[in-house]
Amino acid sequence: MKKRTALISAGLAAGLTAGVVGGAVARRRHEHAVSPIGDLPPEDLGPIPSFDGTELAVRAAGDPTAPVVLLAHGFSLDMSVWCAVWPELARDARVVALDFRSHGASGRAENGDLTLRAMARDLAAVLDAVSPDRPGIVIGHSMGAMAILALAEQRPELFGPRIAGVALIGAASSDLLRGAMGSVTELLRPRLGSLHTAASRVDRLRKAVLASPVDISGVVARVTQFGPDTPKPVVDHVVSLARRTASEVWTDTLPELMEMDLRHAVPRVRVPALVVVGEDDRVTPPAAGVALAAALPDGRLIVLERAGHIPMLEEPDRLVRELRAFVSSVNGPAAEPKRPRGKKATEEGAA
Repeated sequence: MKKRTALISAGLAAGLTAGVVGGAVARRRHEHAVSPIGDLPPEDLGPIPSFDGTELAVRAAGDPTAPVVLLAHGFSLDMSVWCAVWPELARDARVVALDFRSHGASGRAENGDLTLRAMARDLAAVLDAVSPDRPGIVIGHSMGAMAILALAEQRPELFGPRIAGVALIGAASSDLLRGAMGSVTELLRPRLGSLHTAASRVDRLRKAVLASPVDISGVVARVTQFGPDTPKPVVDHVVSLARRTASEVWTDTLPELMEMDLRHAVPRVRVPALVVVGEDDRVTPPAAGVALAAALPDGRLIVLERAGHIPMLEEPDRLVRELRAFVSSVNGPAAEPKRPRGKKATEEGAA
């Protein structure tokens, strides 16, 4: 019985890892050698130093004078998950994407600070660098969305003057232990033991299962993380990201996410807020999205049918439509192109 439980735990850990992981450490910076499934934003703005000197990888696309939209990825992912989203958003906005500390191409966290509040300050550092004199919209997935809530806890004065709106995808403000990741962590926590111990066990199981020649991780990832229609290349991509996960992210950040309670910060998000959750999301179930949207001062909920925890890769077309509509509602419609001056314009006016 114990052996069977361990195997189930290992499979779930691998599947959950495959759904929400990415990036690996190469000296001070992370190599970005995972096979891409889409392009990254073309302009390299990094490295941008965070509050403690940690160097953040930041890329951008779109008109530099347009309103800013900042994209923040989830736990152990990187900016590559926005590959199907940023090109459409960049039609009307200046889209900026970052890799959080110890993720993707960013540097390892200075002084080992991998707390959610440190990642919130990563967001603030990037906003200060790319949009110092105008408000922007911040879109966060999973941990990235929770970092937005942590920023509201620390810097509520930013919401309104500097942050005009937020979109929270696959998010919760507390009770992550009720989701799939929490179930695995609790399963592996010894009686009266800590979540840090459980996280270390999850990391060891993750490495063992991903090293196996049998493709357990891809199968379990599809079952635990994705909706029923997710293309195989998407699953393969996030599994390949899983193979390069830095252990420090799992052992240091995961326990805090499991114990996180930011419900007191939600009322401080006094700007328009869109909450998006997949109908088949098992990490942050739809009930978490319903509760979050209801608690926000100006929240609205969208449930994407047949999507799991990573709708940016599962149902990008539907998600992009919702995000573009939200950005437009916050910023106003895109400005009409100016008519040309000179003889041609005069002739057109006469006609």
